[in-house]
Amino acid sequence: MNITFKGKPLTLLGTPLQVGEKLPPCTLTDSELRPVRGEELKSPAVLLTVPSLDTGVCDEEVRRFNEKAAALPGAQVYAVSMDLPFAQARWCAAAGIEQVQTLSDYRERSFGKASGTLIEELMLLTRAVFLLDREGKIAYTEYVPEVTDHPDYERIYGELEKLL
Repeated sequence: MNITFKGKPLTLLGTPLQVGEKLPPCTLTDSELRPVRGEELKSPAVLLTVPSLDTGVCDEEVRRFNEKAAALPGAQVYAVSMDLPFAQARWCAAAGIEQVQTLSDYRERSFGKASGTLIEELMLLTRAVFLLDREGKIAYTEYVPEVTDHPDYERIYGELEKLL
């Protein structure tokens, strides 16, 4: 898989997720510093991985999914980044994000490694979107080739509607 940041090739650590498999074991941290294991995530779900909520594309992406989640009840939306939980909570409060739960991979980087989204050169997560079906299996994956680009929103929304 070829991923770039402003045209420069990057190395992703871990194994890319495949449609039909379960989310591998991983542990994230919520806004109250509690561990959240991958198997505890509610399904159906949208898992967004973003480099940092404090950047323009990430900010817009999570805001768009926040709006979409309000219009499509039944799906949980998670935004995963390396941002510290305190920074995630601050950003959500300032942005009025209520439909997306932020989770941090800062402690163990286990989600990044389990999903093949950890950028070796930056120790940030690449931009990707995963959909989990009602059984918690991967139903859709998109690893955005250029980290500074947006994912294919319309395709993701169409696939998500099939899961609800």
